[in-house]
Formats: sequence, structure tokens, C-alpha cells
Amino acid sequence: MPETLVKKSTSKKKAKSTKAKSKYSKATYLKWYEIMLRVRKFEEKALFAYSKQLIRGFCHVYIGQEAIAAALTTAITADDKLVTAYRQHGVALARGLDSKSCMAELFGKSTGCVKGKGGSMHFFSKEHNYFGGNGIVGAQIPIGTGIALAEQYRGTKHLAVTMFGDGAARQGALYESFNMAMTWKLPVLYIVENNGYAMGTSVERTSNVHDLYKIGSSFDMPSEQIDGMSPEAVHEGIERAAKHIRSGKGPYFLEIKTYRYKGHSVSDPAKYRSKEELQSYLDIDPIVITEEKMLNDKIATQKDIDKIKANIKAEIDEAFEFASNSPFPLGSELYDDNYVQEDYPFIMD
Repeated sequence: MPETLVKKSTSKKKAKSTKAKSKYSKATYLKWYEIMLRVRKFEEKALFAYSKQLIRGFCHVYIGQEAIAAALTTAITADDKLVTAYRQHGVALARGLDSKSCMAELFGKSTGCVKGKGGSMHFFSKEHNYFGGNGIVGAQIPIGTGIALAEQYRGTKHLAVTMFGDGAARQGALYESFNMAMTWKLPVLYIVENNGYAMGTSVERTSNVHDLYKIGSSFDMPSEQIDGMSPEAVHEGIERAAKHIRSGKGPYFLEIKTYRYKGHSVSDPAKYRSKEELQSYLDIDPIVITEEKMLNDKIATQKDIDKIKANIKAEIDEAFEFASNSPFPLGSELYDDNYVQEDYPFIMD
């Protein structure tokens, strides 16, 4: 069975039970549920489109990890900056990018969020302070650290949320970034989404440190491990971290324990894990658990839930049609949007 124990390197206090944390409004629960369902249905449709060869190249879906994306929306502000890795469709949708432009980007269409030039791993939206997915393992960690430096320099109270997978926790750039961030007390929240596997290799086989939040102790960085299958737990963990950072005390590191139900990418059959292990996480699916909680605790009605389901289905179907019917970018646009300087002298036909 999966571990859901909350571990914290800066406190010996016991974590509150999930039941004690049930203090959120109907609007909050419905928001979490809607975002999680949107991400799940978007990713399922993306897998279908890939099977029909409407999407090419790499594609890494977020199915199973939706509680993290949902809780981000309530724990940080729209003005906070965010950069993440290539398993990023769900995070982008949670930040406010619309389903149509995201689906069109997967299709490589000109109506995509980066005009069909980024594909699955490289969404971007300045409007939503979303600095994208990154196709190079761990490369976003120093980028997020640099964004935090810029926010500190400008004198804002904004966070630079920097997300990465457990495989990136072994990159040297992480150690350089952590050291700089702590030395300069940068306003950066580091989040490792630990889904247990770096591609097809488990954390236990790639790291002597299995509880990755402990890495932060090398830099005296406040760090803790939280349950990534619960939007309540993720919200509270990020909220604590954000309060610490905004007070000017510097970085915070969260290890969010989660799980991906699918393989590393669409080409991965995931034979390196047992059916029993997968089922143990399916049994605590955050979407199912949240729906049951809302009904059992009379937070929302079946009518409320059915309405969200119908709206999400219509939204994703519309996004699929929009992407299917959108044009591909013109070849003449290959060099557009690469440089701010319009007469950049080194672009050659």
C-alpha cells in the first residue's frame, strides 16, 4: 500500500488527520473536483488522439497526479510564477490555460498556446505566469531559481514555484540552485512530484535517500513530505510553505508523494511495477475520494457533481474538435517568435 505519512524536517509535530482538515467550503471542494476532472478527461482524450496518430512525438500524461494541480490553484496566487517539467498538461490547465489551446498545441496546430511550436512538453503563457514545461530533466530548477531572483530584485511578494520529478532530484543543477537560493534567501518554492519512478526506474534503485525531502536538510532548507493524493493535504502543505517564503525567510522544499497511473510516456507499458501496487493507488484515486467525500459529508449534491461532469465532457469534446479543425502553422513562420529583436542578424534561410 502507498505511504501517506506526512514527514517534516523542521518540526516534530504530528500531522493532523484528513478528517480534521475537512474545513473547506463547498466552492473550494467543487473547484478542486472540477480541475481534477478536467485534467483527467483532457489527458484521456489526449491518449485517444495519440492512438489515432493525431498527436505525434513524446506525450507524458498527468493521470493520477491531479490533486497537486488542483491544490496549487487555491494555495498560491495568480501573480506567483510557475515553471515545471514535461509532465505538465495538468499543471498548465490548473494555471488557467484553456483546454482548446492546450489540445491544439498537442496537435501541433497554429491555434495552440505556443502556436504549435512547443508540443506536449513546452506549453507557455506569460498571461498566466506559466513559464512552461521543460523537456530537459531538471533544467527548470535553475530557471525557477532565476525567476525567484528576479522577483526578489523587483521587491515583489510573489513566489517562484519550481516543480520537478523525482528523477530530477539527482541532477547537479538542483544542488547548485538550492545552495544559491538559501544563501540569498530567494522566494522560491521547490516541489518534487515524487511519483515513485524516474521513467521506469524506482526511487529505491536510483537514490540512497528514499525520502527526498531530506535533501533539503543539507542546505538547512525547511522541507517536508506531504500526501499528494489528497487536495486538502497538498493545499495545506503549499500554503504553509508560501507563508514562510512570503515572510522573507527564503526557500521551502516540498516532496509531494503521488503516483502516475500510466507509464512514463505513451510508449511505456509500465511492466516494472505490479498490478497490486497500481491498484493500491487506484483505491485512493483523488477524484473518486473527493467525490465520495462531498456526497457523504453533504458538501455537495449529486446534481452539483453531474453538472460538472457534463460541462467537462462538453469542454473536452469541444477542445478535441477545435484542435482537429485548426490549421497547422505555415512553414514561413518557422523563425517567428524566436527572438525579441526583430532584425536579429543571425537568422538565416
